[in-house]
Amino acid sequence: MSLINKPAPLFSAPAVINGDEIVEDFSLEQYIGKNEVVFFFYPKDFTFVCPTEILAFQEKLAEFEKRGVKVVGCSTDTEESHLAWLSTPKANGGIEGVTYPIVADTAKTIAQNFDVLAGEYTMDEETGELAFEGAPVALRGTFVIDKKGLIRHMYINDLPLGRNIDDTLRIVEALQYTEEHGEVCPANWEEGKEAMKATREGVAEYLSKH
Repeated sequence: MSLINKPAPLFSAPAVINGDEIVEDFSLEQYIGKNEVVFFFYPKDFTFVCPTEILAFQEKLAEFEKRGVKVVGCSTDTEESHLAWLSTPKANGGIEGVTYPIVADTAKTIAQNFDVLAGEYTMDEETGELAFEGAPVALRGTFVIDKKGLIRHMYINDLPLGRNIDDTLRIVEALQYTEEHGEVCPANWEEGKEAMKATREGVAEYLSKH
């Protein structure tokens, strides 16, 4: 299911903010009209690939923030688990030093609504028992949400595949460039490179130079 150009699913859930404070009713709605948001899911606290991604987002946080972009993480762990992991030093496999919000989707409804849950509930018609097929955690989903609350970019990695945070930043830059200048960004576009007009003439001119 593609969520592109659709409103980001709304939610209110517990989260850890500033690395050390639990809030009970965190929502992305606070950013609508003011900021773009990079909202990303990861599978599980206290694992292996996940801390590399979470810390990589923290390393690039200043680059996102200077562009007015908020970064928010989310997994199906509890807020207490998030807080414990945030309090654990990097040398011990923790993510101490991360300051952006991390949402606790313990009901798995946020992951379900963003279509990144790595499995699904099934009902045994004979016994009436509910079961879960797959992994009851979130895939590595990344969503770029514009100031209107619309999802403008999404990609989803399987559990073993870490994402590229530099490319997420590039997508943010491309989105902001197109909205400011009205041009489109060709393949491998990066900030500072030439974009092009969305016309036959514009494409021809661009291709003739490259």
